[in-house]
Amino acid sequence: MALVLNIETATTNCSVSLSKDGEILVLKEDYSSGYSHAETLHVFIDEVFKATKLKLTEVDAVAVSKGPGSYTGLRIGVSSAKGLCFASNKPLIAIDTLESLAHQLQIEEGYIVPMLDARRMEVYSAIYNSKFELQRKIEAEILTEESYSSFLKTDKVYFIGNGVEKTKSLIQHPNARFIEGKLPSANEMAVLSELKYKISDTEDVAYFEPYYLKDFIALKKKA
Repeated sequence: MALVLNIETATTNCSVSLSKDGEILVLKEDYSSGYSHAETLHVFIDEVFKATKLKLTEVDAVAVSKGPGSYTGLRIGVSSAKGLCFASNKPLIAIDTLESLAHQLQIEEGYIVPMLDARRMEVYSAIYNSKFELQRKIEAEILTEESYSSFLKTDKVYFIGNGVEKTKSLIQHPNARFIEGKLPSANEMAVLSELKYKISDTEDVAYFEPYYLKDFIALKKKA
């Protein structure tokens, strides 16, 4: 059983929670702030500690969403988490962003496809069954009308995340279910970070890097 600080910055949702034994004590997040994580993240961290009257020295671990996702968002979240771990001598736990997103759904059968928007018609996605067992590894893929067809033929497929909008414009299969308006959150991280803490599944703070999935490309500003 553990007291864990959870940090999620992989998308536009800057999200922080403090959890005990996998249960949320307090959650602070803002879906509308855009990529202002550098300004809001540490404010949210301070607020969750003030709300619970706890201190960083009292937590057992710091968990961070490791990606895939926004290069800048992941870099800010991981850098902050590593800094907190160094300052307090606490272990670092890395949580798969897509796995955490998948846990926003509870289904009895079928598949869950958490997906995050990438460039153009590309998404970062994975496929889980109803027990959250990985059925297809994380990939950066270009969407087509035939994407996920082998899964759609056999059962309902629930698409969730900010990659849903571009997906539903292509996939018209009757087994497709689109869950809109959802982003990764520190709320779902709590259960996953507790499980990892119990088995001492932690990272080397000095060498841990976010899972960007593919290389960062800096685009030139338009004149």
